[in-house]
Amino acid sequence: MTKDTRLEASLLLMRLAVAAFLLVWALDKVIAPEHAKAVFAHFYTVSELSPQILVGLGYVQIGIIAAFAAGFARLWSYGAVLLMHAAATLSTYTHLIHPWAEGSQLLFWAAVPVLAALIALFLLRDRDRLLSIEAARSR
Repeated sequence: MTKDTRLEASLLLMRLAVAAFLLVWALDKVIAPEHAKAVFAHFYTVSELSPQILVGLGYVQIGIIAAFAAGFARLWSYGAVLLMHAAATLSTYTHLIHPWAEGSQLLFWAAVPVLAALIALFLLRDRDRLLSIEAARSR
């Protein structure tokens, strides 16, 4: 296996694993909009979202995540996924700064390496060619 092949395989694995991780949260908006509403109220101080808006937002996110997973429109899909996850991660900053405080959970730290992976994928998006629609179209 050449260096390029190893890099492309690694980027593909990272892309698909991160997409699966993010898909769970997008599906939460579609399957359990009341839970998603509670998350928005607690972390984003937005409490007036209807279930219909959350379901619609979930479907939009699923589309973006699908484009990201497929390596389609890499600048835009990788950028959108990075921004979505950065906003979600930053909204939990109190839990990240004080992970052992009462009411906090160490699980919030799981978002940090995912954010790092998304930054790496965004920076290396031109090298992420394995099973990428955009890369296949440009050949």
